[in-house]
Amino acid sequence: MADLVRERLAPVSTYRDRQYVGTYEQREEQLLKTQTVYVGNLSVYTTEEQIYQVFGMAGEVKRVVMGLDRFKLTPCGFCFVEFMSREGAEYAVELLNRSTLDDQIIKVDFDVGFQEGRQWGRGISGGQRAQDRQEKRVARKYR
Repeated sequence: MADLVRERLAPVSTYRDRQYVGTYEQREEQLLKTQTVYVGNLSVYTTEEQIYQVFGMAGEVKRVVMGLDRFKLTPCGFCFVEFMSREGAEYAVELLNRSTLDDQIIKVDFDVGFQEGRQWGRGISGGQRAQDRQEKRVARKYR
């Protein structure tokens, strides 16, 4: 019984969508039913096909939505993976969170569900700008 109480007190997901409209309780309730996971800290070189292949091991994948730089339309380090069942999402979070993909330790967590407009990265204020700077430093080093 104590495990049930402890489980309900702990947040279902540590990932926070800044644009979520609703109360904390509504969000937690949605997270208990969702079939979608957020995948963060992806390499900008990770392809959609790789995501299908890796996450397909956890369960049947319905669709993958890659996060894109709004202006360049290039991958910017995150995606959403929607599974056909809740069990697939649970396995993905349990098995793939903090695993390595393309030499990056990825973050996998439950998400309330993809909505159009969430696929755009944060541009100048987001993390992909740090990756851009790192790539430029490496390119300069090897000129």
